[in-house]
Amino acid sequence: MIETQAPAERAYLVALDLPRSRFDPDDSLDELGSLVVAAGTDVVGKSVQRRRSPDPHTWMGKGKVTELGVAMKAAKADLLVTDDELTPQQQRGLESALNIRVVDRSAVILDIFARHAQTKEGRVQVELAQLEYMRPRLRGIWKGLSRLGGGIGTRGPGESLLETDRRVVERRLLDLKARLDEVGKQRERSRRSRGKEGLFLAALVGYTNAGKSTLMNALSGAGVLVADQPFATLDPTTRRTELPGGTLLLLSDTVGFVNKLPPTLIAAFRATLAELNDADLLVHVVDTPHPNLHERILVVRETLASLDLADRKSLLVFNKSDRLRGPEGDALREALGAEFPGAVFVSATTGAGIDALRVRLGELAASEWKHVKVTVPYSSGALVQRVRERGALRATGYGEAGIEIEADVPAELASELRQHANGHHARR
Repeated sequence: MIETQAPAERAYLVALDLPRSRFDPDDSLDELGSLVVAAGTDVVGKSVQRRRSPDPHTWMGKGKVTELGVAMKAAKADLLVTDDELTPQQQRGLESALNIRVVDRSAVILDIFARHAQTKEGRVQVELAQLEYMRPRLRGIWKGLSRLGGGIGTRGPGESLLETDRRVVERRLLDLKARLDEVGKQRERSRRSRGKEGLFLAALVGYTNAGKSTLMNALSGAGVLVADQPFATLDPTTRRTELPGGTLLLLSDTVGFVNKLPPTLIAAFRATLAELNDADLLVHVVDTPHPNLHERILVVRETLASLDLADRKSLLVFNKSDRLRGPEGDALREALGAEFPGAVFVSATTGAGIDALRVRLGELAASEWKHVKVTVPYSSGALVQRVRERGALRATGYGEAGIEIEADVPAELASELRQHANGHHARR
């Protein structure tokens, strides 16, 4: 018997053009389209309505809803996707008026996260975020789903709980939070053990599809999945890479941010993003040729601020700079260089600027190092190797008292070297 794959859902996308919106509604709809496609659904139509504010019952105006019903029937759409998160009342109002399943941007993002979470921790976080999102929508949600039997918003570990009552969901939430807390403690223990190595940690952050994973591979040969779709990287990858001069650096890739990211997701993914709490440096990767690059930089900065990371030392990296061609490209590069002094221009795909970025990372790693001149016992030879790996060994000498070291090293290693030197003197 030949198995046939069910045809993809056909989605119609709608956005509101509201006063003081940061993103152009058409651009925002394009982004929503890429999210919907990443969730395995076809886009068959798009529409924008200009309004002063969303309708509390149907989000869009009544006339627009009627017009939309006709357009969706003509496009043979079986799903409506809104660019803003809907209240339960708005979702029910639209479903009732159009007699079709309605999901919002948040549900699409949650669905993509459900598809991509690989680790046990990632899956727990997705389920937690799904349930937090579903909790206020439980009434009537099963009725809407039973009409179609699958699709965006129905996938992932939360789907078996949809038809259960609120008390079960509340208990499940408590259980997931406890499990996440335990995973967080385990991660903290592993971070502490890594912290003893004293390596400088640079975490890549940025808007989704800015090229962080490609840059990670260019810098470290990490073999991270590179896919031209949102949220391809959900579980953080950390790799060691050697900088010019032999210094070792830890490099971590993190999930990309996106406009209108659901608050439940930011809350649930704090543990995944906990790598950022340990980062000595945030490497903010930007898709340079993108027409909304300034707005995207702002979204990333605001998301980092919501994670209490606004004051962390950061380096702006303008990626995909190979696409800045001709006089216009030169003008944009010059303008960005003037606006963001200290930023580095690279192309992770061609390798342009990667060596300069490596040098810059080395400089930033060394900027907080301590200069030491100590004599350690010959039995501490392993320390010299660690100085080579984690700092810059300026000079060595071998005298009666032991190995004479002059070096620039991270603060923890400087402290350890002095302890060995003092201990050696004390024994003598």
